[in-house]
Amino acid sequence: MDKTKYYVLNKKAVPEVLLKVVEVKHLLATRKGMTIGEAAEAAGISRSSFYKYKDDIFPFHENEKGQTITLVLQMEDIPGLLAEILSEVAEYKANILTIHQSIPLNGVATLTLSVEVLSTTGNLSEMVAKIEEKEGVHYLKIVGRE
Repeated sequence: MDKTKYYVLNKKAVPEVLLKVVEVKHLLATRKGMTIGEAAEAAGISRSSFYKYKDDIFPFHENEKGQTITLVLQMEDIPGLLAEILSEVAEYKANILTIHQSIPLNGVATLTLSVEVLSTTGNLSEMVAKIEEKEGVHYLKIVGRE
């Protein structure tokens, strides 16, 4: 029995055709009256490519209330860095469900953070990008989305 599996990928790893499918979906949602053919042409793909992949890709920033995102970070053992990361999560109004930080080894700790998306939560892609840009954060991966 073939069960569907889901993966979270960085945008640079996604084939261009799939990114264009997302663009078509955005055009259809924001420009009333636009046909699928017109949106596909505007995005630079064929209608058949859109239909082939339309059910297989969704932007990560689509905030679904009740959705849980789990992040794993490797970060330097810098006083206040964890507080800055948690502050970023609070700024985007995501509900922190779990926090686990390992004991730092060679000055680097691993942080696992699970957050729940609320109806008031801001753009998750932006939140993740801001955390990733923080000085002292070496690595950030999204390991789960439910």
